[in-house]
Amino acid sequence: MAEINVGIIGFGTVGAGTVEVLLQNKEIIGKRAGGNVKIKRIADLDLESDRGIPVDREILTTEAMDVINDPDVHIIVELIGGLGAAKDYILKAMEKGKHVVTANKALLAECGEELHKAADKYRVNLAFEASVGGGIPVIRALREGLSANNVLSIMGILNGTSNYILSGMTEKDLSYEDAVREAIRLGYAEDPPTLDVDGTDAAHKLAILVSIAYGAPVNFAKIYRQGVSELKPEDVRFAREFGYCIKLLAITRNLGERIEARVHPTMVSLNHIMANVKGAYNAVYLEGDFVGPNLYYGLGAGRRPTGSAVVSDIIDLSRKLIEGDHAPLLPFAPANTKREEIQIQPIDELESAYYFRFSALDRPGVLSKIAGILGAHQISISSVIQKGRQVRGSVPVVMLTHEARESNVLKALSLIDGLDVLTDKTMMIRVGEGKGHSNEDEEQ
Repeated sequence: MAEINVGIIGFGTVGAGTVEVLLQNKEIIGKRAGGNVKIKRIADLDLESDRGIPVDREILTTEAMDVINDPDVHIIVELIGGLGAAKDYILKAMEKGKHVVTANKALLAECGEELHKAADKYRVNLAFEASVGGGIPVIRALREGLSANNVLSIMGILNGTSNYILSGMTEKDLSYEDAVREAIRLGYAEDPPTLDVDGTDAAHKLAILVSIAYGAPVNFAKIYRQGVSELKPEDVRFAREFGYCIKLLAITRNLGERIEARVHPTMVSLNHIMANVKGAYNAVYLEGDFVGPNLYYGLGAGRRPTGSAVVSDIIDLSRKLIEGDHAPLLPFAPANTKREEIQIQPIDELESAYYFRFSALDRPGVLSKIAGILGAHQISISSVIQKGRQVRGSVPVVMLTHEARESNVLKALSLIDGLDVLTDKTMMIRVGEGKGHSNEDEEQ
């Protein structure tokens, strides 16, 4: 029986999950790969911590280059993350003719084109199913199952930490700060969870999905991102009164010559299937021109789900090696053979409905002043909630608008926030389109 040797760089959470899957499901993995898949070397700076997995200490090393330079290793698995050493290790592995598997979404989002050019140059494969959605096979679905489709739109809940925080604010009426503390305590968030809550993690994953869906590089810096840290419990409650919940969404839409690519809190109709994605779960809802709507749902992070996705790539590459298939995987589906960068629509050109929460003094004429400024900027009001007098002297005035242009919204809000009758900066949240696909629609 053929044997494929795997070298793993990084024995942390995902690395341990990968080793666990390879050992526990060794027999079924071998059958599906067409040969014996063996862990040859593991590199990590910490060789003493107990991962709960029986590993022969002879295969452990603190030097990543020991793994890369081992002539018997066929596949390198990079699981240390980050943009520094991880990139160097991947490029060195490729130079030595080794195939690479990674879960490094930040590196792929910001340096993906360089890595793919290196893979082409050295005629090796770069596989990264685990970089988006943990155990959800959305990359393989886009690259293979939906390859006949023009992708019209993608809407994703791609960060389990933020989704857990928003679920706590929605279901338990927690403050943002209390929800973060609970997420950290339960191990769903780093301390502090900066890249999760500021939208960066979701934007990294969106950049990867966009590149696959549209077959060309994307400039990560041009993806608009806004986090969840400024949301208040009252925004969650008002959203519910209007028939919505708030989710941190990663969104792309095909506009023809260019695309939308943005990450921000979004009000999602309670009838929409994405409103039911709760806790630390991820989901990707996409639409193709022929296949229609598709939903991919599951655990978006964690040792076992992400390890499962890493091993799925190892199996794919093992099968290719055993069969003598030297063709590259073409992970970014080269629909654009010139590899021209995708053009992203600036956020100020977005057309959307909006939620506004104004903190205003309880005086006559305040609502008319606000409405006048909005009207002067072609922003029409759909619904209004105005609460009664508060002890502090200010009251919330909450509005939903009809669709408006973001540049007009920003201009109007800058004028409104300058009014002497407002006591705080206006909260603005974009509203998702329509009612979406609901469970009721499915049953009908």
